[in-house]
Parts: sequence; C-alpha cells; structure tokens
Amino acid sequence: MAPVSLATPPAGARTASRDTAEHRAADEATALFRADVIFGLSQPQKALPPKYFYDAAGSRLFDHICRLPEYYPTRCELEILKARAAEIGALAGPGASLVEFGSGSSIKVRLLLDAMAEPAAYVPIDISGPHMRAAVARLAEAYPAVAMVPVEADFTQAVRLPPLGEGGRLEGRRVGFFPGSTIGNFTPEAATSFLAHVGKVLGDGSALVIGFDLAKDRAVLEAAYDDRAGITAAFNLNLLSRINREVGADFDPGGFRHKAFFNGTENRIEMHLESVREQAVRMGRHHFAFARGETIHTENSYKFSVDAFLAMARHAGWRQRAMWTDPKRWFAVAALERQGEVG
Repeated sequence: MAPVSLATPPAGARTASRDTAEHRAADEATALFRADVIFGLSQPQKALPPKYFYDAAGSRLFDHICRLPEYYPTRCELEILKARAAEIGALAGPGASLVEFGSGSSIKVRLLLDAMAEPAAYVPIDISGPHMRAAVARLAEAYPAVAMVPVEADFTQAVRLPPLGEGGRLEGRRVGFFPGSTIGNFTPEAATSFLAHVGKVLGDGSALVIGFDLAKDRAVLEAAYDDRAGITAAFNLNLLSRINREVGADFDPGGFRHKAFFNGTENRIEMHLESVREQAVRMGRHHFAFARGETIHTENSYKFSVDAFLAMARHAGWRQRAMWTDPKRWFAVAALERQGEVG
C-alpha cells in the first residue's frame, strides 16, 4: 500500500469535505434568500432582488426571452460583438483571461474566445450554479486549451478570483465581460459602485467589455419587457414558485400578473408582480397581506445615454478605449480600461 501523507487527506476524505462545504454554502444561500424575501416583502413598496430570477427554470426562460422578436438587446449586442470581435481580441492581447460577471449566452463568449489570441482561461461568476456548469461543460468541449474556472457566487458581492494559470499567476490581461445590459438593473449610484467593484476584482491592468441599453421610444421598450407570447410574464412569475419551493412560502402564482412599464421620470423600465385580488401569503411565522392592485417590484432596467454611462465609468476608475453601437443606436458596447495605464 502506498504511504498516505499526513498533510494530504485521502481522496475520499477530500470528497466528503468538499461535499460538506457545498452543503454549507447551499444552506447559507437559502438563509440569505429567505432573509431577502422577508425584508423585501416587509417594505411599504414590496420588492424582491432580480438576482433570484435565475434558478434553473428562470435561466431557461431567460434564454427563451433572448430569442423573442420583441427583445432587441440580445440581437443588437450580438451584431456589435460580431462586427467588433477582432478589435476586442486585440484589446485583450495574447494569453488573456476572460472573466464574465454572470454566466450568460455562450454565443457571446464564443465570439470573444474565438477572437482572442491563445486565451488562458474563462472564468464565469454566477449565482445559478447548475445553469453555469452546464454552459461551461459545453464550452470546455469546444475550447480544450482554455482553462474553465466557474465561480458560483453573487458577483455583486465581495468575490475573489481563484488562482489562474501556472502557479496561480497570469502573464496575460484579465478582461471582464458584462454583456446583456445587466448594468441597467442597478440604480445609477449602485452601477457606479459596481463598476468600481469590478475593477477591484479584476485588478490592475485590466479591461472591461460591457453592454448597456440606450434610451429610445417607449413602445419599443415596453414591448421588449412584456412580449406577446407571455414568456417574460412566466419568467417574472417563476420567482414566486421558486420562493414557495426553496423557502416555504405559499404564494398562488395565479393570484398575480406580470406588469411592465416605462418610468420616464427615472428613465427605466420597471417590472412588477401585481396582486389581482386581496390575499395573504404565509412563510413560516411571517404573514404578508396584499391589497388588490398592490405590487411586488421585481426589476428595474435603466436606459442610458452614452455620455451618462461614460460619466459613471470614469467616476468608478475606468476610461474609454472604444464605444460601439448598432446602426439604430438602440444598444451600445463599451471597451474600458483601468485609468492610469498606458493605452
């Protein structure tokens, strides 16, 4: 029998330890979910964080949304990325690592990986572990030379990248990727803070490729978030089913309807779940009363001008390297660099 080092637990022990750690992390995530639900439903304007949309069912529904005729952001962003992939690859430089905040469309990731010179690693950071791992497995088959390093975490919170490359060091650049106009889910103040947070996660010498939605006609905006097929409605209502399943509430999803509208004062689309009748919801010892017409605010999607976005980015420590829009000027993709480095 081969000797077993006292400093290295046997494989079975390592597996058990990893399983225990994963269960502990899952328990902590459920406790945080429950606390966020209780807090949000206890406010005068009831609200739920949009990050909880993305369980397995929610992720599948969002993938469907991205293919809808009304949902222009995905098409516009893909058009930009296809046209500018070579420029993004040149910005990244050889041996770069692509760090995606949120595990989104693998189509977009493939465009960038194909354009990059010998990319070292792909690091998606996402709260939806199963969805992310499935996407990474598909990418690993297509890019066997690229290290796949998924990180299951809330990318809006403190997160540290795992060691990358030989000896945990990278010669190439870290390039952040934040597509899909997700930056619009934050208030402008929170978006500025998030951009600064991204800079800290990526570190000195980093770059960021980020998509954001531009201000446009109200009818175009509202159709994108309230499609005729009802997929966005199902996506919104799925949040109630997830709360029932994971934290023991008794929402009747049939007692609510999807509502989306453009708030011109705040320059944002708002998504709500509106109670269609007077009702009460129980979750353990907590009871939440709903009047008919009362809503749960589930998401904002802010729309920007190019100048307003760049002002936020500069305040967060980034400078513009490039800015691209689609021909209709409905959507924009910015390439940013940490301020202070030589271009």
